[in-house]
Amino acid sequence: MSELSVNHLLGIKYITEADIQLIFETADHFKEVINRPIKKVPSLRDITIANLFFENSTRTKLSFELAEKRLSADVINFASSSSSVTKGETLIDTVNNILSMKVDMVVMRHPNPGAGVFLSKHVNASIINAGDGAHEHPTQALLDTYSIREKLGDVAGKNVVIVGDILHSRVALSNIFALQKLGATVKVCGPKTLIPKYIEKLNVGIETNLRKALEWCDVANMLRVQNERMDISYFPTTREYTQQFGLNKKILDSLNKEIVVMHPGPINRGVEITSDVADSKQSIILEQVQNGVAIRMAVIYLLASKIKHHED
Repeated sequence: MSELSVNHLLGIKYITEADIQLIFETADHFKEVINRPIKKVPSLRDITIANLFFENSTRTKLSFELAEKRLSADVINFASSSSSVTKGETLIDTVNNILSMKVDMVVMRHPNPGAGVFLSKHVNASIINAGDGAHEHPTQALLDTYSIREKLGDVAGKNVVIVGDILHSRVALSNIFALQKLGATVKVCGPKTLIPKYIEKLNVGIETNLRKALEWCDVANMLRVQNERMDISYFPTTREYTQQFGLNKKILDSLNKEIVVMHPGPINRGVEITSDVADSKQSIILEQVQNGVAIRMAVIYLLASKIKHHED
């Protein structure tokens, strides 16, 4: 059996195209499993997974938990408001306490970029990064690219535009890495204040006109404006943002081709996309959520099989 080149999933930056393809092929199998009447497989009966969420999460947390339970793993959940976790030391203490309970794998979301990498160096368990600050969110990028592959047959050769708050988005960075590794061309589109200064160094095009970006692309990934990460005002008003960068049905229908519309959730309906776009046949937003469980099952299964090999 093929295996991953890594023992942790810390970011798309650290994995290869072959790793991504292996995750996709494994997810194909699990997608078939979760559509059966009996959705559970006994694959990870002797594996214990701790979900550590030091930052709010609904979708990702539920999706990981469901993936773990579908694989028959033992699951412990730890949620903390980030106030108690202000220093790296507290993080390692928390984790050591949890590891003394003999945990095999840790799924962690943390407000500090690099928290997962830090952890992987100090702890004897497989780490899955479920989002570290505005840095990376690898399973989201995997489920996004997997959803593009499912809808369009392949990611290679496709034009993908990521629209919105690129500056604060871990989804954007992970998606850029994943899309490029799979052979897609990427542009970003949004207010100049929300586009990172050095993004062109990642071989990403910048387009500040939404219509031009949409006419160029095959897929538009519409990001949420992350008000909770903004310490200053990056654009005058939400209304003004929507006028320039919001996607509505009128714009969508006026394009010369049918593009695929994606959104990582949670959606601010009427801000970055209107309800009639989110619920249209060109949107694959709900498919993304369903694929999220299959992708996370695949990642957990592949990392767990490496743990088992070490023990054998």
